[in-house]
Amino acid sequence: MPSFLLTFLQRLLIKRGRYKKYQQLEKELGYRFKNLALLDRALTHRSYIHSSENEYLRANERLEFLGDSVLGMVTSQFLFENFPEKSEGDLTKLKSTLVSEANLSRIAKSISLGEYLNLSEEEEKAGGRKRSSIVSDAYEAVIGAVFLDGGLTPAKKMIQNQILRKYMEITTDQALHNYKGELLEYMQALGLGLPKYEVLEERGPDHQKRFTIAVSVRGNRIGQGTGKNKKEAEQKAARMALENIEQVFENLRKENQ
Repeated sequence: MPSFLLTFLQRLLIKRGRYKKYQQLEKELGYRFKNLALLDRALTHRSYIHSSENEYLRANERLEFLGDSVLGMVTSQFLFENFPEKSEGDLTKLKSTLVSEANLSRIAKSISLGEYLNLSEEEEKAGGRKRSSIVSDAYEAVIGAVFLDGGLTPAKKMIQNQILRKYMEITTDQALHNYKGELLEYMQALGLGLPKYEVLEERGPDHQKRFTIAVSVRGNRIGQGTGKNKKEAEQKAARMALENIEQVFENLRKENQ
């Protein structure tokens, strides 16, 4: 058998095996694809295509770009129609929470999306199947794939069922709230410049790191937080600053007199 034909058959068998596995994922998504190649591409991380045997594949980045736009539009429409009393700023904050990496990765993990990803061996060993940035990007790519395969209606239905239906639970979850963004808005609105985050302490082994970070404005420390990564510690520091925002403003005012 010619080598090119053997390669073709091997790729076909691998693809069929993956496609069969996707049946369970389709149940979780509530959507059956007409063209499974779209779903396959949505689940293909860029690390997977860097090996010679997979170089014929395409990664999910373009689908992620499309899915991000569809998600943003559907979410914006939902908030606009259901909260007529809220200002543009309030709607923006709600949207940022609903479409945040933290929320999308949580939803992706709830349907075990990571188990279906096409990753390189190195990325898999590094924990890529559970990495928030990878699974949240893949989730957006899946939205893009659903949109291309079936149009806006099924994509909108999926977003409504998995995200918007849980609006209250998501927007009141303190772990998903963007305290850093909110603190930044306060500081900029008052002309106080950008908050600065500084690592005060880093301790523990690589697999169990703990970071302590302080946030300052104009050299004044206004909050401090500890977390298992820098992002979590920064959010906690910003949250502390916001909880004491009136005192923070009063102290800054006195120093500027």
